Amino acid sequence: MSAPTTDLTRLDIHQILKLLPHRYPILLVDRVLELEKGKRIKALKNVTMNEEFFNGHFPSRPVMPGVLQIEALAQAAALLSFVSNDIEQDGKSIYYFAGIDAARFKRPVEPGDQLILEVELERSKAGIYKFKSWASVDGERAVEADIMCTMRRVD
Repeated sequence: MSAPTTDLTRLDIHQILKLLPHRYPILLVDRVLELEKGKRIKALKNVTMNEEFFNGHFPSRPVMPGVLQIEALAQAAALLSFVSNDIEQDGKSIYYFAGIDAARFKRPVEPGDQLILEVELERSKAGIYKFKSWASVDGERAVEADIMCTMRRVD
């Protein structure tokens, strides 16, 4: 008897660009490593020195702003929602923050780091999605937050 398999989806940057409306410099997900529809996502953000925010945050000791770490988690959550609901981006589905709770920053994220983004769907009701999310660098937790998002159609 073989072990049950889990259907995991992987997405490259071209597939991400088809799903998310974000573009440089605010696109903060480079690759989806694992995605389990309706359950969880594991994605990657390569943090590089040539990103605009490092010019001012901070010139003598560059650190990725915490709000952008949370934004990266929200973008991963949006990818999970879009794929889970079989939504193809047509430019009319926008994903907004509805809330951020229990955000904690555990370590600085610096140029050269690979930020591993992990998001689990806790519940979805009436177009509001609640997620448990965290990101790590080299296995060490960098940020965690409970986030709520909503998807809206715009014309």
